Formats: sequence, C-alpha cells, structure tokens
Amino acid sequence: MKELTVVTSKSMNANYFLKKRLQMIGLYAMLTLIALYTLAPLWLLLVNSFKDQSEIISSPLGLPTGFTLSYLTNAVKEIHFFKALLVTASITSISVLLIVVVSSMAAWMMVRNKSTASYVVFMCFVAAMLIPFQAVMYPLIQFFDDIRLKSATGLILMYGGFGLSMSVFLYHGFVKGVPRGVEEAATIDGCNIFQMYLYVVMPLLKSITVTVIVLNSMWIWNDYLLPFLVIGNSSTKTLVLELYFARITAGQFGNPWQLIFPAVLISIIPIIIVYLFLQKYIVKGISDGAIKS
Repeated sequence: MKELTVVTSKSMNANYFLKKRLQMIGLYAMLTLIALYTLAPLWLLLVNSFKDQSEIISSPLGLPTGFTLSYLTNAVKEIHFFKALLVTASITSISVLLIVVVSSMAAWMMVRNKSTASYVVFMCFVAAMLIPFQAVMYPLIQFFDDIRLKSATGLILMYGGFGLSMSVFLYHGFVKGVPRGVEEAATIDGCNIFQMYLYVVMPLLKSITVTVIVLNSMWIWNDYLLPFLVIGNSSTKTLVLELYFARITAGQFGNPWQLIFPAVLISIIPIIIVYLFLQKYIVKGISDGAIKS
C-alpha cells in the first residue's frame, strides 16, 4: 500500500513538473514571437541602410551584399544632419527644461496646499491629458501666427504647454511620498521657498524627473506634425522635417529608399542612446508617480 502511494505521488509530481515545463515553453515561445515582431522593423531599417535602391527592392529582408558607409554619409549631407541635430537638440532640451521646472513646481505647490482650488487645478491638468492635439491644432496655430510666434520660440512654448498635463500628473503622485518633515527642517535652517525647491525638493524627485525627461524627449524629438505646422520649410528645420523634405526632393519619381533608410537610422540614434542610459528610471518613476496619485 505504501509502495502504491509512493508511486502515485511520484507520478503526480512528474505530471506537475511536465505541465509547468510545457507552460514555460509556451510562455517563452510567445515572448520570442513578440520580440521578433517588435525587432523586425529595426532589423529592416538596419540591413537596408547599407544597400542601394535595386537591392532594397529585390531583397528587403536579406543582408547587404557589400558593406559601405557611402549611403550613411550621403544621408548626413542630404538632411543637413549636424545643423538639424543642433536645432532638434536645442528645441528638445529647452522644451523639456521648461516642462520639468513648471510641472514640478506646480505639482509640489498643489500637494502642499491642500485646498479646493488646488484639487480643481489638478483635475484640469488631468482632464487636459484626454484632449487630443488635433482638437486645438488650427486655433492654436492661428493664435501663434497672430502674435508673431510661429517660429522655433513658439514651438518650444507649445511643447511646454502640451507636456505639462502628464508631467504634473506624474510629479503630483510622486511628491506625496516626499516627507514634509524634510521641508520643515529646511525652513528652520533658514531656506526660502526657492532654495527649498532647488536644494531639498528636486534632489528627492530625481527618479521621476528622469522619467519625465525621457518620455518628453522621445515625444518631442520624434514629433513631425507640430514642427511641420509651426516651422514648415524654414531654415531651422528639425531632423524629422529635414528627412521629410529630403524625401520629397529626392523622390519625385518614386521613394528613394537608399536615402530614407540611412537617414531614419542616423536620426533615431541620438535619442536611442539617451533612452538606453536612462531606461532604468522610467518604470520606477511611472509606477511610483501613478500609484500614489
């Protein structure tokens, strides 16, 4: 009887481990398919950045028959890469700095001053997250044109306004976890409100600040519609606009794939580098900010 019980127990354990193994195999197979699906566009972009037009059309998924940097160097010249990179980096940096300073100060004040007015203002920021840009696009562009701010400066102000709602929401939740006693101690030591914000509050908001920087930088860097409407075909074009107008100029009789693929590749490299260095802060910042809201 004991031997039968032992055999039955071993059989149940074997079936359990077999079932768990099959579940893990299925899970890894599904994750592998998702990873391949996600990485396929990047593979397509990478391998076709080193091919000519005919090779891209005949074998879009295959490796290039020869390795040459001529297509990349040609793309750098055609899209005025370094000038456009400076313009894009300047617009992105100033816009993100504006978003970080205004949204962090606004969220801090709304959390520390618990009143009906603060709650209403916070709800307005949250509600603004639901309003699509297309709903206010034409009135906004017309307004900035009327006040003669349809330029890079106006574009920075627009980015600052559109980025506030989500950033305030993230900061608002995170500030709730900052101990008020730290600020009270700083007040006793003689800090004014600006010193407290700069030297006490902001260092404690480092992880959520990095999250806000990365999310807004990726959005502003890759944006096409707003720069196209505000800057257009001016002398200070962003990388995305340079890519668009270079494609229009070179593609009068079709799509110039040997220009498009390498131009897109060199355009996304800077923001990918920034993301790789700061990615560890993103999930932590979003989860900490959202859970406490």
